[in-house]
Amino acid sequence: MPRASKGVLVECDPSIKAIILKIDQDNHDYIVEDLDDQTLVIKETQLARLKVRLSEELANTQQMPEESGSD
Repeated sequence: MPRASKGVLVECDPSIKAIILKIDQDNHDYIVEDLDDQTLVIKETQLARLKVRLSEELANTQQMPEESGSD
């Protein structure tokens, strides 16, 4: 018998979607359905946790611009 779960439609850039897929790949805790290149359905109960994990991943991948020595 099919089971229903509440989900939230999330549209994002393909690069952000790739990060979300990477986060979800181990335990499949977040994604209900992968719809297309820019759209996912995320479990409603896990959306806040996913936002935190995504922020952490983005903070780890962003590089600060180097300061130039010319003033």
